[in-house]
Amino acid sequence: MAAMLPSTSTLGVEHMETAKLDSDSPSQVEQEELEVNLHIEGSGRRSLKRRASLSWGEGSAESPSGKRLKDEHAGQEESKDFPANPPTNAMNRRTLIDDLAQELECGCCAALVYNPVTILPCQHSFCGSCCVLWIKNGGTTCPSCRGLSTSVIPSRALQSMVNVLLRADPSRIRTLSERAQADEVYRSGQSLRIPPPREPSPEPALPRNTDYALPCPHCIPGNPFRWNCPNPIPDPETNQDHGWLLEDGAPPGHGFCGHCETLVALRAPSTSRCDFCQVSFCGIGIPERCCATLLHSQHLNGFSDLGDLIQAADIYECFEGNTVEVEILFDYLTEHRMAPKQIYQEIVQHIQNTPEQFTPLFDQDLFTEIHGVAGGADPDPAAPRQKICRWCATEVFLWGIRDWWILERRKGRVSATILGKPDCAGGKSCRNQKDPGEALLSSRRDLMLTPSSLQITRENVRPR
Repeated sequence: MAAMLPSTSTLGVEHMETAKLDSDSPSQVEQEELEVNLHIEGSGRRSLKRRASLSWGEGSAESPSGKRLKDEHAGQEESKDFPANPPTNAMNRRTLIDDLAQELECGCCAALVYNPVTILPCQHSFCGSCCVLWIKNGGTTCPSCRGLSTSVIPSRALQSMVNVLLRADPSRIRTLSERAQADEVYRSGQSLRIPPPREPSPEPALPRNTDYALPCPHCIPGNPFRWNCPNPIPDPETNQDHGWLLEDGAPPGHGFCGHCETLVALRAPSTSRCDFCQVSFCGIGIPERCCATLLHSQHLNGFSDLGDLIQAADIYECFEGNTVEVEILFDYLTEHRMAPKQIYQEIVQHIQNTPEQFTPLFDQDLFTEIHGVAGGADPDPAAPRQKICRWCATEVFLWGIRDWWILERRKGRVSATILGKPDCAGGKSCRNQKDPGEALLSSRRDLMLTPSSLQITRENVRPR
């Protein structure tokens, strides 16, 4: 019996080893298994740098670990966001095309933008032709937000997106007639200018009693203009017996301003008279507009820069609807940075150098019924014309723009690419002139100067 019983020392050692196993279990066992697995996988036998936690060893299918719970929870969240049976590629592609087409709709015509432009600074985008028509109809703000806008620039980024959309869905391409019509209104790549809101003219000082004339600014004693009418108009409110009836015309020594249409003293220092329409201007209402200035220094009415010319239908009428020639003219003016006033000054200089001078213009009655008031009689039709109003200056500009263009081509400054384009034998009488497909063949033959002494055709202008 004594031989079979372990010694006290042996029991102590076994107890200590059992206690050690209990303290290390199950990490020690798991560590050994992990080392064996690492050796089997070819990573070599090595010990862990830190001991595995108890929670790792205690994990089981019945009591999942925190990481497993987290992964399962994340999987449940993903299943909520993404359906088990996602749509097919065709459905995704159609949805993408529809969404992109909706984002690329023009705010004016509600169709896919064609030659898109962006308005600054609000950055709303529209068809180029829609924007031009908006401006021609008097728009001075953004058509979408009605915010004050300064300029319109072509949008290359939107055009690239439209091209991608049309390659994916060619059925959304506009018809040939729609594109041709839009191209006549707006040329792709062209920048525009939205005119600022026009300053309203001052309200005309209409008589409170519409039968009698009120005193003009110079009729009032002690007026701030330092000049008094020699024949002041009686105030009908205080002296109706001596009031001047408007049905008898303007009072003696007075007329009506061609711009603000108020009574004006004809002999006042601030009053000016146009030598073409014979209308007087007060110089008081809006000094920059209520005036007639020297012939070469006058501004044009409504044509301050090239953008105004591009938007004006009168320019196309001057060329009898020849849009091809007008577009070439615009390209030339853009290249040489020429302003309308500079062209007007050259036209005036050219007219003054001709023997007939302004006689052909008067023969066509270009300066009659321009203003809302009637002009006076021309005191000396043979006298030189020195002063002109803004409206008559514009008439001179429109009358001579085509002849000026022919003379400008004669200087040889037009590029060979433009001069090398073929002409049509029918010239300006060609019936296909307004057809976009035929316009290049009927562009510039028979554009003649109006004065008989300057009969110049493009055949004579073209460099040899």
